[in-house]
Amino acid sequence: MKTAIITDSTSYLTEDMITRYDIRVISLNVIFKNEVFVEADYNAEQFYERMRTEKQLPTTSQPTTGEYVTLLEQLKKEGFTDCISIHLSSGISGTFQNAITAGEMVEGITLHAFDSEIACMVAGMFTLRAAELKDVLPPEAIIEELTNMRARSNAYFLVDDLKNLQKGGRLNGAQAIIGSMLQVKPILHFEDKVIVPFDKVRTKKKAVQFVQSKISEEVSGPATIVVIHANAQSEAEAIRAQLQEQFPETDVIISYFGPVIGTHLGEKSLGVGYVHHRFEMFQ
Repeated sequence: MKTAIITDSTSYLTEDMITRYDIRVISLNVIFKNEVFVEADYNAEQFYERMRTEKQLPTTSQPTTGEYVTLLEQLKKEGFTDCISIHLSSGISGTFQNAITAGEMVEGITLHAFDSEIACMVAGMFTLRAAELKDVLPPEAIIEELTNMRARSNAYFLVDDLKNLQKGGRLNGAQAIIGSMLQVKPILHFEDKVIVPFDKVRTKKKAVQFVQSKISEEVSGPATIVVIHANAQSEAEAIRAQLQEQFPETDVIISYFGPVIGTHLGEKSLGVGYVHHRFEMFQ
């Protein structure tokens, strides 16, 4: 048995992570008018700069089943008998379902699909955990481990306004917090695989404090916390420093919202997520 690990580009893994564990990444796309960009090849900073100047928001698209079939055929040629495929929530993208469909079309390699039910680097950490275990446990046992991790993970997202989410149709129940958005900062999270409002707080500073308090309530024992930002590096660094002081024996890392997720959350969005596992590469 030889197991490959696949994820999609919205996990936003670093090149070091991808290389270290030989992780295969299948990319979503971002589309400005008629220009299609492969997310994995699109610089996030350049993306946000362009999004500021465009009157119309870009759109996004998932990998096709055919692209997935091509990847699986290549993995089979390389001698892999199994692959664990970890993707952003099936409630906001069809990527997970396309992986399953492709797995049914390719003989000689077994695909084990895992719905992270979340997105960004939290899904990336599920991917890293699978990669740590791929030479130790059979795929079924790894999926069980990821399922247990998923039950003790979470993330909260803070956006400046709901414009991008509303236009992209990715926000359910938005009416609950729509009103005067002048000083109200909506806090979102994943519930039943979709992004929904969690609370609303006045001023960004108080919203960040609120998210940090939720993390304090939920994180206990060995864990990895990730601060995620959409072209807001200095703010992310400040939050990371505060969390690292609060959780001295926990690994606190920084990641980012790339073009696909950034399209829907908007520039200057922030997020904090966690899983209850510590990774050797962060220690």
